[in-house]
Amino acid sequence: MIDFGLTKMMLIGVVALVVIGPEKLPKVARMAGSLFGRAQRYINDVKAEVSREMELDELRKVHEEVQKAAGDVHQSIASSLAQTQSELNAAWSGDSDAHAGDAALQAPNVAQMARKSKDFRKKRMARDAVPAWYKQKNGHKTRVISAAARVARFRPSGMTAKSTFFD
Repeated sequence: MIDFGLTKMMLIGVVALVVIGPEKLPKVARMAGSLFGRAQRYINDVKAEVSREMELDELRKVHEEVQKAAGDVHQSIASSLAQTQSELNAAWSGDSDAHAGDAALQAPNVAQMARKSKDFRKKRMARDAVPAWYKQKNGHKTRVISAAARVARFRPSGMTAKSTFFD
């Protein structure tokens, strides 16, 4: 850019004063300022448009990459879905050769199920088991008894009255 110092500006002002004259100088200075402002606005608009175009180009590239990634994901999901569907159809039709090695697809026998349920109960009891000394110390009931059994257990011995239904 052109480097204007104070001396150069004063020289331009003196030449303009001599050439244009003192009456028209303010009007010409106003017009030059407005033209300079328009030029600056035009240059700023061009810069903004160029930067917008660059951003738009970058967004297009990102959009293409995202579409490509989405297509890859869609393709992988479709292939896994097709594979699962073919496996299910083979299992449904009873094709034993297709899944002979898959133990998960074979029906478990009764003995295996009984053993698994027994193991589950053992695990549950081991998980839920609280020691008796802890229950007694903290006041937890170790056994639940009915109200009638509780009355019979804690009734004083002299209070037992024998009565019949028709008395």
